[in-house]
Amino acid sequence: MNINSDNYYGDNRISTALLLAAGTGSRLFPLTKNYPKCLTLVNEKSILERLINNLKKQGFKRLVIVTGYKNECIMDFLGSKSGDLNIEYIFSPLYRTTNNIYSLWMARNIINEPFVLFESDLVLNTSLLDEMVYPDKMAVAEMQPWLNGTTVSLNKQNQVTKFHKGTTDTYTDIRYKTVNIYSFSLASWQAIVKMLNRYIAVGSVNCYYETVFSEMVENKTLSFESVSYDNKAWYEIDTVNDLAEAEKLFPAEMKIRVKPEKTYA
Repeated sequence: MNINSDNYYGDNRISTALLLAAGTGSRLFPLTKNYPKCLTLVNEKSILERLINNLKKQGFKRLVIVTGYKNECIMDFLGSKSGDLNIEYIFSPLYRTTNNIYSLWMARNIINEPFVLFESDLVLNTSLLDEMVYPDKMAVAEMQPWLNGTTVSLNKQNQVTKFHKGTTDTYTDIRYKTVNIYSFSLASWQAIVKMLNRYIAVGSVNCYYETVFSEMVENKTLSFESVSYDNKAWYEIDTVNDLAEAEKLFPAEMKIRVKPEKTYA
């Protein structure tokens, strides 16, 4: 059954999140030798802890995490509940030989509601999720020289019109970097699952889920409204250099030391 997201939601916001955290984080080695990437500290607070705080402040109630590498570390760190946030896990045993398309496919049976998709290497201010908690949105930032990865083109209505693999200096239109935060209505997710099933059935387990999104946007079976992250506080941490830049954006919290009262004998 397809549910019209406008009627389904009214004034309600999405309250389920999916986090893909199965990868080995090899580009961050040796920081990821003993822990998964999401437990990397950014000024004394891990990427995962920061995300959990973001979700709780935005009123999320359910978090599903696809784990793989060092999965026990994530489970030990979080448990099954954090405040009002219920946490569930899916273990991907093929995490070393598959990519995020497979991790997303792993969630096909456990999630049957609208949700927001996150990668496990992002740090951001909580306010950047204000618009992402409504369905069929995609976070983007105008391409800059220091950014790399998948880009998209937008139309005048800020709808995503095309995905582009990698980056190049030769394009003439304005390109936008994918921030790797997406929100989906139930109808969109059901359509995505059908396409994911086709890819996995033919053994395409080592590509990125953007390949699926790209095909669906092109044939108009999926649409995204872009949400601009231009000049806002977010960072994708893939390397040690990325971590250093992220720590500039997200400084350590000041700790106020209380001077003990003087006691008299």
